[in-house]
Amino acid sequence: MSAVSINNIIKNTIKHWNYISEDIHEPRNHAEYQKLSNILDQLLDIVGENESHKLMGLVDVVSHMIDRYDERKNYFGKEISGVTALKFLMKQHNLNQSDLPEIGSQGVVSEVLKGKRKLNINQIKKLSKRFHISPGTFI
Repeated sequence: MSAVSINNIIKNTIKHWNYISEDIHEPRNHAEYQKLSNILDQLLDIVGENESHKLMGLVDVVSHMIDRYDERKNYFGKEISGVTALKFLMKQHNLNQSDLPEIGSQGVVSEVLKGKRKLNINQIKKLSKRFHISPGTFI
């Protein structure tokens, strides 16, 4: 890639960044965290199940920002995976595998809980709505 095209990419990025920089940044407080979580929820609604959607990069960035805030506030801690968080929520809500139709059949839930299968975007979106928590928790 030539220096001219890189320069154009940077100029375009700066131009567009001016529109979103007030909303898309690592949250510094709970209000900003909630705002960013709402943005992520809306992005996941747009992306749906299409993991190759052009906005998936933005979903990843926003999820990462939410995760960093969670780590700093120790909501689940740094070493907790999405599956561990799901197991914790299942225990807290007294749920078993058949109580999670958001994920799929009991067999699919079992594979997710054993780490043999990863949660997809649609499953994450549904679980975050059910438990009223950030989708970043499961990513």
